[in-house]
Amino acid sequence: MGKPGRKVLEMFLPQLIQEFNVDFVVAHAENAAHGFGVTPEIADELFRMGVDILTSGNHIWDKQEILEYIQRETRLLRPANYPSYSPGNGYAIATARNGVKVGVVNLQGRVFMGPSDDPFRIGMEIVERIRKETPVILVDMHGEASSEKQAMGWYMDGKASVVFGSHTHVPTADHRILPSGTAYITDIGMTGPYDSIIGMDREQVIRKFLDQMPTRFKIAKGNPILHAMLVEVDQNTGNAISIQKIVRRGEEL
Repeated sequence: MGKPGRKVLEMFLPQLIQEFNVDFVVAHAENAAHGFGVTPEIADELFRMGVDILTSGNHIWDKQEILEYIQRETRLLRPANYPSYSPGNGYAIATARNGVKVGVVNLQGRVFMGPSDDPFRIGMEIVERIRKETPVILVDMHGEASSEKQAMGWYMDGKASVVFGSHTHVPTADHRILPSGTAYITDIGMTGPYDSIIGMDREQVIRKFLDQMPTRFKIAKGNPILHAMLVEVDQNTGNAISIQKIVRRGEEL
């Protein structure tokens, strides 16, 4: 979430990769550019930090300069259930640091969200396609409704290694491994200024609720926190072995 999120990621990601012997990193980047979208420069910055794949959601087109970039940079994804003629790709297969192929699928929900195609049908079609190359598959379900994200987790249980929710910015406490081996969480949580209202300046947001006047929000600064999940996956079966919450607090940025 904005510069505070990027700074706290830069502060902790390299040491987390070393501490936990991390083979593959996925980060959701649609709020990286001052809270709205991502620019080519910021995407490249996140890749340099150690991120392998960037996912996104309904803010992916907020910065016009991303349109050309996403067509040539296959490591930046947009939701796969957007129209097929949209720029970019909705999934990728990349090679982890240990040589294992990893599939990443980016989906967007339809409940309280903008128009898009069916994430369940399209998501499963893509997962089945990826499983012909590798059983290790991560799914980012970008959605407003917890019920829709939970439904995707159960729908993908035993098909995807990990289903994680994004979009609502507030971490949930329901991380678990589902019965058929899929690691799941409804929302990992925001990496950015925690003393905020989903990353934005508190006073501005409260004023908006009170007077309903047009407001240009700015990123908050207080209490930057990194929220992440560490998942261990069996590379032969694709089943999750463990899922662990990671939280790191940064200095004031």
